[in-house]
Amino acid sequence: MKPIGVFGGTFDPIHYGHLRSAFEMLQALRFGEVRFIPCGDPPHRGVTYANAQQRMRLVECAIAGQPGFVADDRELRRDGPSYTIDTLNSLREEFPDRSIGLIVGMDAFLGLPGWYRWDEILGVAHIVVAHRPGWKAPDIGVLGELITEHGTHRVDELHDATHGSIHIHAVTQLEIASTEIRELVGAGRDPRFLMPDEVRDAILDMKIY
Repeated sequence: MKPIGVFGGTFDPIHYGHLRSAFEMLQALRFGEVRFIPCGDPPHRGVTYANAQQRMRLVECAIAGQPGFVADDRELRRDGPSYTIDTLNSLREEFPDRSIGLIVGMDAFLGLPGWYRWDEILGVAHIVVAHRPGWKAPDIGVLGELITEHGTHRVDELHDATHGSIHIHAVTQLEIASTEIRELVGAGRDPRFLMPDEVRDAILDMKIY
């Protein structure tokens, strides 16, 4: 079966920047699905502005009708901090024989050594790094060594093995930020065209931000 892409985040709110990157990964890397997993209790950030149920609803509104996109609430159902390794282990238990690719941005990847039990991730999943065209991956230090040992340019390697590779893939970067959307809504301005209309309507309906 085709690999599962894992796309986590606070999604506070989800917007076209998230969706376009995930869609390009779905197509280019031939994922069977991309799972959007809203973070329950983000260990590296402060509290979210929208609550767990609201953020989950926004994700469901955003991806409704798109084949290959799946909303996954496992982190919202789990108590305690939402550590990536715990989420990946949960997915591995559910899908023991499928390739799993953790999708992260380059900024997140550069901070990987600060993650909880980060050195266990490649034992459970691949890491797929989305970056702006022209960005250069690190070639020194811990991450440089990690890429030298596990890096691959071959998409097939994400299909042939269930875990263990790092693949860096250029995606279209839309300069949209959740922070700016929250500020727009808070100022009474319309966030239309930064997200699907269904997400915009849900934000206004729930009166968040």
